[in-house]
Amino acid sequence: MNQISPVTVAVRISAAVEQNTLKRRGVGLRACDTQRACPGYTLFAPCFEQNRTVYLIDLQGEVIHTWQMPYAPGLSGYLTERGTLVYNGRTLEEGFLSRFPFKGGAILEVDWSGKVLWEVHHRDHHHHGILLRNGNVLLNCLGQVPTGIAERVVGGTQDHSLPSALYGRQPQAEVGHMYADYLVELTTSGQTVWEWRSWEHLDPVEDGIAEVQSLRTLWALGNSVLELPDGDILVSYRPTSTVIRIDRRTGEIVWKLGPPTLAGQHAPNPLPNGNVLIFDNGVHRLDDPLPFSRVIEVNPASNEIMWTYQDKPVSNFFTPRMGNAQRLPNGNTLINEASFGRFFEVTAQGETVWEYVNPYFGGPPSAQTNAVFRAFRYTPEEISAAKVRGVT
Repeated sequence: MNQISPVTVAVRISAAVEQNTLKRRGVGLRACDTQRACPGYTLFAPCFEQNRTVYLIDLQGEVIHTWQMPYAPGLSGYLTERGTLVYNGRTLEEGFLSRFPFKGGAILEVDWSGKVLWEVHHRDHHHHGILLRNGNVLLNCLGQVPTGIAERVVGGTQDHSLPSALYGRQPQAEVGHMYADYLVELTTSGQTVWEWRSWEHLDPVEDGIAEVQSLRTLWALGNSVLELPDGDILVSYRPTSTVIRIDRRTGEIVWKLGPPTLAGQHAPNPLPNGNVLIFDNGVHRLDDPLPFSRVIEVNPASNEIMWTYQDKPVSNFFTPRMGNAQRLPNGNTLINEASFGRFFEVTAQGETVWEYVNPYFGGPPSAQTNAVFRAFRYTPEEISAAKVRGVT
């Protein structure tokens, strides 16, 4: 019988071990069922301060195109129908938002080669911004809630105490303020043409901060804004675990979905059948003691859940922050487990047919991350057209 010598054993024991948990688990392409995965290319931007690259990969995990951007992602980008890239960037000016990883500051459009077509800056911009059909941009922005309203927000506080700093920068204390979102529409030359303030429409009691949220000075903090076909606006607020639809003409809230159905959700996305696909993070659920993430398809007429994806056991799929899901042309769903840079595609029955883990890490040396705010799949036809239309 073969025996292992003591010298060999000592060498194996002393071998260096990768200290980053995600890297030990493996990165890059993890699975691909070419017969059932939806053909196309996946776009993503790793979320760390040193990154300036947006990647486009094929189903085999090979990089087929990159864009070199002037800013780190704040937090993501997407391709337009005309083949250009709209990108939210993190600018360097100091301010209240500087301590947070979701700071923005700029939105810009670049062609296929990376040439900047226009660029708009706003110091209150964070998380997300989009190009509207009328050619203007719409941004999530953070503003100060009037004291009379802030004092009535259930679960809120105006005494600011942040538990940690971002990127090693210690924040200055700011006491006596509460913050919430406002939407701002600007022309690509930077002129403001419309604003909508959440604190003027949300109820401080009914729409208070959900239980066990840590930063109780951030009330209606938005993480997504989307223009619907009729011009209405779909918005997601994480601290209140609420998605709302805003009538663009009147400014009134005409639809709302909140807890216990949602728990710190992101990225509501309308589907052709009229339903809404939502990435439900599930950090602090009101109807389950176990935190887990899921993707749900909701009928807004009844608020009934029509389809759900969650892992088995449910704890196998969880991202406390960020994330999105996209219904693909073949009926599958692309899911971004954002905190861990994991993108995977599932069938309607919940079977995984493709999986990729972002191999690009960055951030502080002691806590490197491969997190990705959003990931999107584009068909081969869309990418071919983008190459033609997207270069000026």
